[in-house]
Amino acid sequence: MTASKTPPRVRSKSKPKAKMLPARSAVREADAWDLSTLFPSDEAWETAFDKWKKQIPKFESFRGTLADGPKQLAACLAFDEKFDRAGERIGTYAFLKTTEDQANSVYQRMVGRYQNVASEAAQAASYIRPEIMAISKKKFAEYEQAKELAPYRLLLQRLERYRPHTLGKAEERLLAMQSEMSDAADRAFRQLTDADLKFGAIKNAQGETIELSHSSFSALLHAPKRSVRQKAFHQYYDVFAAHENTLAATLSGSIQRDVYYAKARGYESARAAALFPDNVPAAVYDNLIAAVRERLPALYRYFDLRRRKMKLREIHHYDTYAPILADLDQQRTWKQACDVVLASLEPLGSEYCSVLADGLGAARWCDRYPNRGKQSGAFSCGTFDAAPFILMNYQPAVLDHVFTLTHEAGHSMHSYHSAKHQPYIYYDYVIFVAEVASTFNEQLLSRHLMAKAKNDQERAYLINRDIDAIRGTIIRQTMFAEFEKLTHEAAEAGEPLTVESFKGIYSGLLADYFGPHFAIDDELRLECFRIPHFYRAFYVYKYATGLSAAIALSERVLGGGPAELNDYLSFLKGGCSKDPLDLLRDAGVDMAEPTPVRTALDRFESLVTELDELL
Repeated sequence: MTASKTPPRVRSKSKPKAKMLPARSAVREADAWDLSTLFPSDEAWETAFDKWKKQIPKFESFRGTLADGPKQLAACLAFDEKFDRAGERIGTYAFLKTTEDQANSVYQRMVGRYQNVASEAAQAASYIRPEIMAISKKKFAEYEQAKELAPYRLLLQRLERYRPHTLGKAEERLLAMQSEMSDAADRAFRQLTDADLKFGAIKNAQGETIELSHSSFSALLHAPKRSVRQKAFHQYYDVFAAHENTLAATLSGSIQRDVYYAKARGYESARAAALFPDNVPAAVYDNLIAAVRERLPALYRYFDLRRRKMKLREIHHYDTYAPILADLDQQRTWKQACDVVLASLEPLGSEYCSVLADGLGAARWCDRYPNRGKQSGAFSCGTFDAAPFILMNYQPAVLDHVFTLTHEAGHSMHSYHSAKHQPYIYYDYVIFVAEVASTFNEQLLSRHLMAKAKNDQERAYLINRDIDAIRGTIIRQTMFAEFEKLTHEAAEAGEPLTVESFKGIYSGLLADYFGPHFAIDDELRLECFRIPHFYRAFYVYKYATGLSAAIALSERVLGGGPAELNDYLSFLKGGCSKDPLDLLRDAGVDMAEPTPVRTALDRFESLVTELDELL
């Protein structure tokens, strides 16, 4: 950003001096995370890195021997596990140090060195999987029962699932050679939308001229002033309209890639190929869509409530993000935020809360506040041998940051429990369940704050926040998931994917999901070309199933007793020791049935009714 001109020497005393972010070196130790559970110093990291790098040649000693017997295969897998575990600590430390100050070249170089060695190791170990898959089915079955391979039995069983979709050496080599080419559509999309598309300048709600970009577009849609939202919407999509043919060709290329690889490997469809790694049946996907479609009238009612409370003649897409109520004027220090989060999590028991309290306090899992050069946003970074770290950029006046804190704490406690109760190879949970623990915590915080609300206005604000979270995460992502399903089915049926066919499919979904009384601008059909997830398909449904499971589980725990709580805590301890559907089923929700999604949408409907009564 270009620096502003130097102001006059004489300044009005009524204008406070701008508060500058501190340098990383000025951050108080108590406010920074303690990475010593990874490495006590950079020098210790260097020693471990050199030792790790020198281990790579040992991979070669196992090449061509994995069919020699269970003992030899077990030795190879044990070495690979030990190498990977050491690499996780080394890579995590380097990554976290770069997030503290992204301008620090020492840590940028550290990450680069780690990535180079990790890539070298991946190449050295690349023979392991194909060599295991080359073992005959009969011998493989014998290996699975061998006592030497008992710790790796589940790993081998999961590998065996891929046998029908694994090709011969020559074919696998050809597919591997295509990897860079297969990413061309995704790279072209990102280059076009992130680098080449220019959206011009626009005035924000304060009358300041700013650059219109992907990030500012999102902020402008939240502007209270309707003319600002409307102008931003049309100006933004005008640029996409000018490139719709290129974007359609790019999206078509991405879909054709998915279809090609699914056919090459013998999957029933591109969607089946995408669901296969998590062992998720198509019924989960289809039940999600069907359950959401059943309850769309509740969404229509919410849109009409918005229209009425915002005093609009008709509601457009650019009216769906602006606040109905003014932001809550509340200040919470870091300690107060931690206290309210911990109070909301008391239903999870004293052990859960005491571990988290220590993590957010004396154990210093969390890097709390913004500093100059620090990575924006927030994340949780769990590891097997160290604390599950949290990056925050906490601001005391922003309520959403309290929700962000409990969200990331949910991830970290999931990592903590999984690492404590599972071996290294089974502790890292998959994406399908990753958002359950985090949004579960958000549900408990939301209900806690609603119960403590001082007045109807405060309760209404919290209810509206919950409604928009469900709308954005369950209903909107389900619409996206249905678009991915329909477009891939069209490609598999040999139908051409053109600008008009894409917009036609998307128009039908917009009409269904927004309802008969919603004013759909023609430009909104172009939204299908700008969603990055569409270029990496069949991922977004996991957001919807994750929050649905979290809502259903939170209601089960809050309305249950010790057994229901134990079921949920056992889920947190499960890592990836079972398939994700089995982990959730043991916790008390069966995602193969539509019931959890219906439970979440029951809550959505009840919140809409209450909000209408309060406003």
